[in-house]
Amino acid sequence: MLLRFRVANVRSLREEQELSFVVPPGEDASGTREVTLADGPLRVFPLIGIFGANASGKSNVLASMARMREAVLNSYAKWASYEGTPREVFALDPKSADEPSFFEVDVAIDGVRWTYGFELGPERVESEWVHSYPHGRRQEWLDRDASRTELYRWPGSRVKDRAQLARRTRPNALLLSTAGTDNHPQLSPLFHWFRRNLWEIGPETERKQREAFTAQQLTGKRGERIRELLRVADLGITGAEIQQPDGGAASVRLTHRAEDGEVPFDWALESFGTRSWFALLGPMLLALDRGAVLLIDELDASLHSRFAAEVIRIFQDPDSNPRDAQLVFTSHDATALSSPSGERLLEPAQAWLTEKDEAGATELYPLSAASPGGREDLMKSYLAGVFGGVPALLEGQIARRLMTDERGSGDAPGKRGSA
Repeated sequence: MLLRFRVANVRSLREEQELSFVVPPGEDASGTREVTLADGPLRVFPLIGIFGANASGKSNVLASMARMREAVLNSYAKWASYEGTPREVFALDPKSADEPSFFEVDVAIDGVRWTYGFELGPERVESEWVHSYPHGRRQEWLDRDASRTELYRWPGSRVKDRAQLARRTRPNALLLSTAGTDNHPQLSPLFHWFRRNLWEIGPETERKQREAFTAQQLTGKRGERIRELLRVADLGITGAEIQQPDGGAASVRLTHRAEDGEVPFDWALESFGTRSWFALLGPMLLALDRGAVLLIDELDASLHSRFAAEVIRIFQDPDSNPRDAQLVFTSHDATALSSPSGERLLEPAQAWLTEKDEAGATELYPLSAASPGGREDLMKSYLAGVFGGVPALLEGQIARRLMTDERGSGDAPGKRGSA
């Protein structure tokens, strides 16, 4: 499971920011999972929602998590063509281009906590580290520092084939990427954690591929669950089938309830919301079945708020999420904080907010930092700006500005010049 993620100098995340799934001590939170570690049990949230104004950096948090995954999986094989390292640094400060980008995670794998991180400079990997806690105390497995004459240090000599790993790792590649490619017996489990987690999907990102993946799942073991989720979504859908014309490409046809029975629709006639829900089902069920970490940017995009609420409930419920899959999502929709009945869909420590400072850098913090009351309506207080993370905009301000601009242009009705 993912416990914590930290990042700095990536997109709008200038200073180090942390996103934590760990339940704060003393927090009376429901729907948590317990991870048994060597130094005792740890309560962990199965999902986190990130809220904030437009362009406040919500999507950049998810993008930085996905970029860390990409670096681990591909720096050995695919970065050979780069002169230096591919980075997206904080663009509003020229000094950021010369400073490293920082990534670090704490994860639990088979009951053992690991810390893994690295810093990418413009030309090379500046540092990389692996720590393990098999007995509750930190063991240093790898300490890489490009500023030293002795580039790699292996405290405790716990890693095998060290000389070969060091020799095969380029200056602009991660050693963990090399280890995973070589199927290293000790470091591969950490590499494969990244391969199986931090899957990123957005409202338009690879939507056709996700539609095709969900369609493929219709003929397999997840087919009936996909059909059931389509039916209970109250879209008027009664079924879903794959049609394979002779010599033609396979296509999905959803059947809809009609007065005289059922009517199949061509896929092109389905609404954008229906297609978005369908495209989400395949990756979501795969993550639930594998206990993976799923990243969804703009969960509310093209989905009714009740659909988004059901996704939240699916990950929260241990019966529908028995393998402890995790979800990180961004949303503009404050109704994801509370249901119409006043039920809290997220605990305060599960709702994180993004705000930009005067320099344009994103600050990430949990709603619990504002100490909301136990019976406080989180949605209403959030929309009122009590917790921050909302646009600094007065009601009607944009409309008034447009009216002012129109009058100032001399094009207002009754003031146009004669031909």
